[in-house]
Amino acid sequence: MSLISMAVHDTKENNRTPLTDRTIESLLKTVDFDKHRLFISDNGSCEDTQDLYIRLAQYWALNKFPFPNLTIIKNGENLGTAKAVNKCWKFRKPGEHCIKMDNDVVIHYKGWVEEMEEAIRIEPMLGQVGLKRKDCWEYPEHENPEIRSKLIMLPHAAGERWIVVEQAKHIIGTCVMHNYELLDKVGYLFQPGVYGYDDVLMSWRSYLAGFVSVFLPHINIDHIDPGGDEYTDWKGRHSGQFSRTVSDIVDEYISGKKPLYHED
Repeated sequence: MSLISMAVHDTKENNRTPLTDRTIESLLKTVDFDKHRLFISDNGSCEDTQDLYIRLAQYWALNKFPFPNLTIIKNGENLGTAKAVNKCWKFRKPGEHCIKMDNDVVIHYKGWVEEMEEAIRIEPMLGQVGLKRKDCWEYPEHENPEIRSKLIMLPHAAGERWIVVEQAKHIIGTCVMHNYELLDKVGYLFQPGVYGYDDVLMSWRSYLAGFVSVFLPHINIDHIDPGGDEYTDWKGRHSGQFSRTVSDIVDEYISGKKPLYHED
């Protein structure tokens, strides 16, 4: 069983309700919610998205999924991605992995959660297991060593299928499973603003805590945010304000001045 968490901030201005709708639809098609739990942490979204939650609850009841496996947290304001997701992770059970995913991704592969879990079961030192967007730069032959990745075949026992993962320094936060053992060591997500860098900082914390971060590149996903609008521009400006701050935070993690464990 895994906990799937998603922060949602849909407004009339950013017009993200259709993206959230498609993301949830893909989850309902590809995830077994008799086993896994879905937590949505809503950062003051518009009425259209609130109506979407009502339809989701109706679908949940119609398909007789366990009702405790669906939780919608109403924050009433934009707390930011990290704080919103952390509210979900507070419900984490012992031994339960946590998935952080964005509300603008469509997953085309049924059983992807189980494959993430299987990878961690086979290699417990995998701290993060992410699904890889088509616009990621990581590649085993990349000329930049900071972006260059490494294909690894996980340990194998007779009768089991072979699993190949792609080790990378940074696992983009579109859809990432966090090993419960990693979370026991480093705690919750952290970002200096309300958008961006939570994945960068968690990748560093995972590495410094002794874990390996990987993609499962064979699982097909689509990042469906078309971009090119005012909201995209705002995200770029907002996150850009904290680039130096994030660099300083990483230096503090490396030196030990700042603890890896973050208590939300």
